[in-house]
Amino acid sequence: MQFFHGTNIDFLSKRKLFYLASTALIVIGMVAFFAKGLVVGIDFAGGTEVLVRFQKDVEINNIRTSMDQSGITGAEIKTLGSDRDILIRTAEPGEGTSVSDRIKEALTKSEAGNTFEVLRIDKVGPKIGKELTTSAIYATIFSLIAILIYLAFRFEFLYALGSVVALLHDVLMTLGIVALTGALFPSMNLELNQGMVAAFLTLIGFSVNDTVVVFDRIRENIKLFKSESIFSVMNKSLNYTLNRTIITNGTVFITVLILLIFGGEVNRSFAYTFLIGIITGTYSSIYVAGAFVVDAKNYFDKKKKPAVRNAVVGKA
Repeated sequence: MQFFHGTNIDFLSKRKLFYLASTALIVIGMVAFFAKGLVVGIDFAGGTEVLVRFQKDVEINNIRTSMDQSGITGAEIKTLGSDRDILIRTAEPGEGTSVSDRIKEALTKSEAGNTFEVLRIDKVGPKIGKELTTSAIYATIFSLIAILIYLAFRFEFLYALGSVVALLHDVLMTLGIVALTGALFPSMNLELNQGMVAAFLTLIGFSVNDTVVVFDRIRENIKLFKSESIFSVMNKSLNYTLNRTIITNGTVFITVLILLIFGGEVNRSFAYTFLIGIITGTYSSIYVAGAFVVDAKNYFDKKKKPAVRNAVVGKA
């Protein structure tokens, strides 16, 4: 299937403009991340989380009052989708099911005559939460290092470095956009949990796969168009792979979009993060990875020319 056949788009001539756009978005996103941050899920923060569904609508203030009266102060209480589904999250320490039992007891007293069912109870100790945080950071770092080593063997080191720069761009931009979305639209209930970490790791693999396809075509075209500059070969390669990129990434985008819309609250953080990652990954494969290689090669070529000229003069 050919949607983009025989295109001749000059992707790289405006690369400096895209450098500025990417930098601006990353800076804005990082400001949002460090200023507002993301809601840390129970997976990392530790504590108890209870999701209940009432038969009738309830008032959040009544639930909060009942929690305070039961001694569970500072609990995070919010609705999920409707005024009948209530999520209660607390860092209150307690052995076994003691905290969740106190929550259920308080809800029973507060909403007498309004029966409810417990949909989910999650409990994570602070030590386990800290271990999961450390493991998530290590997983991201080691995956980037492993990709750098793999690509350095498969391509030139400069290409491998370009891929890792694009991956860092994807991770930072996606993290920033997710943080900005969480700050502007808190009703989306985006939180930093294991699902979001899984989305970032999936994004890394997805993005590098797209970049490898482009770099493979570049390697082939360099042999075919030996007389042309790296700029020209890179543009040709990006146009040759454009159809494949749009079809493959577009298919995944539609699938994840459906998951975001119909996947419910549990999958929302993963789906939204990966959805943004697909966009940034597609963008970086075209405008970041290839552009970095072009500018890096031009830079090193300029450094080599004076050195060669000086060597010739010295011999003369």
